[in-house]
Amino acid sequence: MATLMSAIISIVRKTPLLEATARHWTDAELLDFGNLGIKDLWKGIIDLHEEHFLTNDITNVSISASASQMSSVPADVFRIHTIEPVDLSSSGSARGVMFIPKRYNHPDFVQARSIQAVSPTHAFTMFYKLVSAGPPVSAPVIYCAPKLSSAMAAGTIRLVYVPTLAAVTTSSNNPIPGESDMALVAWIGAYARSKERDDRSPDPNWLAVYQTEKSNLLTALTPRDEEEREAAEGLFEYLWPE
Repeated sequence: MATLMSAIISIVRKTPLLEATARHWTDAELLDFGNLGIKDLWKGIIDLHEEHFLTNDITNVSISASASQMSSVPADVFRIHTIEPVDLSSSGSARGVMFIPKRYNHPDFVQARSIQAVSPTHAFTMFYKLVSAGPPVSAPVIYCAPKLSSAMAAGTIRLVYVPTLAAVTTSSNNPIPGESDMALVAWIGAYARSKERDDRSPDPNWLAVYQTEKSNLLTALTPRDEEEREAAEGLFEYLWPE
């Protein structure tokens, strides 16, 4: 069962802070450090590319007729995994549209922006590019081309993406998987004890504990299954005879 942030803060008070009753540090102060630690662990975990944080959105995104970008992109989109029509069956009206990521200034993207609008009922390639600073700095923007002659409404486009994490409260669960409680205890303790240090830097001993816990956590989180052996696919391997 996930651990409440209030319980993690309680452990921090016992050790490394040796303060069972709040005197020198408030819960709000320790929670602020906890949120920063969560963000640091999140950055390491998403770069494992094991899909620990993945949102499958089939309700929000749409593309209006003649539009050069997608509408209603969720505000927490950090990294796109895939975009595709929701209905890929033979009866799907947009099943032939293939969404392909491409740099905005790539010649294929430039050419796609220059052609006449295409019906989403036809089979064609739609290039897309996630731009702007993205969350939490600014809303994500997904440019796309070619333009459509009629809209792809919300509910017809699947957007699978890595989201950013919202700030937690003391009543929230620790959102980091893989038995990460000790890593957060060490992070919070290291930065909280900076208040006791002349140079106001994080406590190096507890920071070292955090680095060890983080390294062990990232190792434990991959692979996510033992059924398939890890191997690189050969060039055109899918064409090789069995």
